[in-house]
Amino acid sequence: MYVAVKGGERAIEKSYERLAEQRRGDKSVAELEVKQIQEQLKLAVNRVMSEGSLYDPELAALAIKQSNGDLVEAIFLLRAYRTTLPRLGQTLPLDSQEMEVERRISATFKDIPGGQLLGATYDYTQRLLDFSLLAESEADKEAQSTLSSDPLKTLNSCKTTAPSIYPRVMDLLNDEGLIEPTPPLNPLEKTVDLTREPLTFPASRATRLQNLARADEGFLLSMAYSTQRGYSHTHPFVGEIRVGQVEITVEIEELGLEVSIGDIKITECEMINQFAGSKTAPAQFTRGYGLSFGHCERKTMAMSLVDRALRAEELGEKIESPAQMQEFVLSHSDSLEASGFVQHLKLPHYVDFQSELELVRKMRKTAATIKSDRVSGEMGDSL
Repeated sequence: MYVAVKGGERAIEKSYERLAEQRRGDKSVAELEVKQIQEQLKLAVNRVMSEGSLYDPELAALAIKQSNGDLVEAIFLLRAYRTTLPRLGQTLPLDSQEMEVERRISATFKDIPGGQLLGATYDYTQRLLDFSLLAESEADKEAQSTLSSDPLKTLNSCKTTAPSIYPRVMDLLNDEGLIEPTPPLNPLEKTVDLTREPLTFPASRATRLQNLARADEGFLLSMAYSTQRGYSHTHPFVGEIRVGQVEITVEIEELGLEVSIGDIKITECEMINQFAGSKTAPAQFTRGYGLSFGHCERKTMAMSLVDRALRAEELGEKIESPAQMQEFVLSHSDSLEASGFVQHLKLPHYVDFQSELELVRKMRKTAATIKSDRVSGEMGDSL
């Protein structure tokens, strides 16, 4: 804490008050409600949930409001709260094959079973500011007033078409044996919970995927970009991206039953990568995988690219690039650790700096003395 700052603890308390004033902003403007953030800033909420390792849209929205829109700070708040929650049980693996799809695209096949489903996406929008949004609030108020006065309209506005369940695009390559089988799980391998146990190396793929799922999106994006610029030996294709609701189930061991406890929204990406083959494997495509809470396409695409790069040793490839080095990638991917290590430099380092300052002064003084003695010696020799 900044106890050395003039005013001590009282100054810190005043800083809290100033922070609250800054967060609130101009009081002539209506205060932003948590529900508004949850409903209208969904992509920010989804990122905070994904990197905060806690699926709760309301709490993620609260964290965004409390942090004044700083998403890394919001992720920190959500993770900190997560540590206070009891662990009631463990869910069974998600069956994304049974996902109720809202959006589903493939860049490898034009015609896929069930067809392409664009859903909501910025992919085809023009990147131009829409100034009509500045005047949208009044129109929203009028629309809300109309809905409130007509219950039937309100009911109809909430109706949506039930999403369909689609087969996997990767099965098209599976049927021809042109892509590696899904790597099987080792039943004897202990699954590490990174929220409770420290990361150790070498890390299994399951552990790596855990790490990448809660990794900073910007860092993953940079690593993924590096693989596309030649700092890896893969050429990726998006096999399939799908966004939708999946069922969460738990097993009640005492009764031998599996019980559904709800649905969550996820984004899943399967990346197809070239592989020349090896002494034991024929030429075929290989896989990269990404999955996150909510609608986070960029994150899952980057995750799948980095996942594939980190499989270099497993596939007998030469490790030459940063994205292929698991210790480099996994040790620097966490936004909270990175932020904390950088931001701790703001805290008082008076003693450390003074010791280094004295050392530099001493070194300069010693160097000056040696130089003076050398000059005196040279002058004596010349005489």
